[in-house]
Amino acid sequence: MAAPAEAAEPGLFARLREVAAEVTRRARHVRIASHRLEELAGVLARKRPEAGGSDPAHFRGGGEAARLAFVLTLNAVNFGSGWFPFLNKRPGRSGYLTLAAALRDHFRVHGPWSATALQQLGAADCAAVFGQPLTAPLDELMQLFAQALRDLGAFLAREHRGRFAGPIERAGGSAEALVQELAQMPLYRDVARYQGFALPFYKRAQLAAADLAEAFDGRGPGRFGDLDQLTLFADNLVPHVLRMLGVLVLDAELISRCDAGELIESGSAAEVELRAVALHAVELLAGSCARRGWPVAPRRLDNLLWWQGQSARIKARPRHRTRCTFY
Repeated sequence: MAAPAEAAEPGLFARLREVAAEVTRRARHVRIASHRLEELAGVLARKRPEAGGSDPAHFRGGGEAARLAFVLTLNAVNFGSGWFPFLNKRPGRSGYLTLAAALRDHFRVHGPWSATALQQLGAADCAAVFGQPLTAPLDELMQLFAQALRDLGAFLAREHRGRFAGPIERAGGSAEALVQELAQMPLYRDVARYQGFALPFYKRAQLAAADLAEAFDGRGPGRFGDLDQLTLFADNLVPHVLRMLGVLVLDAELISRCDAGELIESGSAAEVELRAVALHAVELLAGSCARRGWPVAPRRLDNLLWWQGQSARIKARPRHRTRCTFY
């Protein structure tokens, strides 16, 4: 008799979903209000809203190569929400939109950096490009941006002969493969630990695949066969939106810390729970919407919720702030 076949190892996104569900069961600081989640699913399934919006900071000029370089360069520095209260923001723009628009403007005037040029950038260069002072605490963020861009240049030079198209070509149309490719860079290694479990959130690497799909309308460098397997892009805004909608309930101490603007340590139990429970809530929300006749991928729900987070009502209450290179 032939030996029984071994069960296939679950993929990266499936593992993340499984562990996020387990963290939700064990969580002490954050829980899901199931009735509010079902109410939200009912509203969404009835209204069937379109995508929340197209990122106005995305770069659309310069041809395919420049657009591809922009997406990978932007996602290399798409973090810093823990510093955003101190950021010099453009009028009417959030922290992210300020930084993304600044990078877009640089690309319009100067074009993309080469892999060699990326490796030569310092904190002062980043401060000039993003329009920020080199004073505390933003000097730390600019130093991290410079490190992230140098890492990108070194990665492209070492692995892909300096070509921005290299990581996408190696991924072969798989968003999961692209995530694992980008995770070779140290500041992309967004894997949290919780009670012995590893949570491969990989927020920025997942978002890079989604941004490529948007930038190229799902064709060419933006074509991924497993795009809808992406999870929530776990940051600090969507959990806050879910909290404001009553879907996530935080314990009193965590509410007090968030409201006071206290930094929540990256990798702490509360911070991991905020991200993991929000991720699981969006999975449940997607399932509930599908049962109501509106199949919607978690990445689409992330987009809808993220854009809700740009409203004055949502912004009126402080969200959690964590200083890390993951979001």
